[in-house]
Amino acid sequence: LTEWGQPFDVVAEQAKVRKSPKLPFTWELKAPTEAQDSKSQLEWLGKNADAIKEKMYTHGAVIFRGWELIKNPEGFRAAYEALGMLPCLDPLHAVSARPMVDKKSAVYEAVNKESRANFFIGMHNEFVGTRSPRAAMFVCFKAADEGGEFLLADGRSIFRDVDTHVLKRLYEKKIRYSVMELPFFSFIDTLPEFSRQPLSQIVRAIVEAAVNAKVDFDVALRWLEDSKYDDDAKTLQARAPAQPPVVKHPITGQPTWFCNVHSHSSRLRKQRELQYGTEIFEDGASRINKSDMYYGDDDVISDQDFDHLDQITNNNIKYVAMKPGDAVLLDNYQTMHGRNVFKGQRKHAVTWFA
Repeated sequence: LTEWGQPFDVVAEQAKVRKSPKLPFTWELKAPTEAQDSKSQLEWLGKNADAIKEKMYTHGAVIFRGWELIKNPEGFRAAYEALGMLPCLDPLHAVSARPMVDKKSAVYEAVNKESRANFFIGMHNEFVGTRSPRAAMFVCFKAADEGGEFLLADGRSIFRDVDTHVLKRLYEKKIRYSVMELPFFSFIDTLPEFSRQPLSQIVRAIVEAAVNAKVDFDVALRWLEDSKYDDDAKTLQARAPAQPPVVKHPITGQPTWFCNVHSHSSRLRKQRELQYGTEIFEDGASRINKSDMYYGDDDVISDQDFDHLDQITNNNIKYVAMKPGDAVLLDNYQTMHGRNVFKGQRKHAVTWFA
């Protein structure tokens, strides 16, 4: 479960962070010269596991370069087991949204579909509702022909850089995500006017019960006043519970940005579509998996604040080009991740850890 921690004074904490030296971000670990084959690399990882995990906490992410061991799913699994990492289910497992590369282990496929190659995956921490893995390890089995870099951003730096007034406002009002849109109810508007409102209430209640039976967190459904779809479909939107945009790290106690505005904001996605092209809907799941972000009381966040948060996040993105033999072990609470657009076939995978 997500460790939200106790409320704290974000203004005072931000002022303290701004007076302190900037913390290091990412640590690169090349395959040691004395361990060039898979067997010796596995032994080396086991002997140095504690030091590597300590770097994950102090630097947010460890970037593995040129490791023969992790060029296939079996070796990748052996590597994270040698590090003493405890795999857990994908947060999306309940809705079966992510296929597995290796069903014998907890190795899930990253977003590799060529139909989504032009979709820039914004920066985010991995969590769904109330569930957040503590860490993750992403691996490259095949690099894209062009682009497809793995993206990292330090949540501690974003917390430091966000405008204090915006930070205070978001923290005090909290934030709330819409996690699903169901544009399938236009038939209601074709019915006699006297029946539309009561039927809308019945449909909303039935669908809300069905959605909550599927997920393990409370979801509230509401009708969208303005449809976002070309066919002007009558749409139900599912919203997750309110949460803070900042948390203190469960181990280090450092305040860190824990807010997926960069990936979840409809406004920011539409702006990126102007650069990369409109997202391609390959199936019904892509159509309903639409998100947005609001204040915790469901008020709308201003375009100015969205644009500010976009700029601050973009300023902190680190592009990591990966090839077979490369992986990234990251702390999911303090390090955000994403993916650049790409061309050609791409095969990356991930395992989540408790």
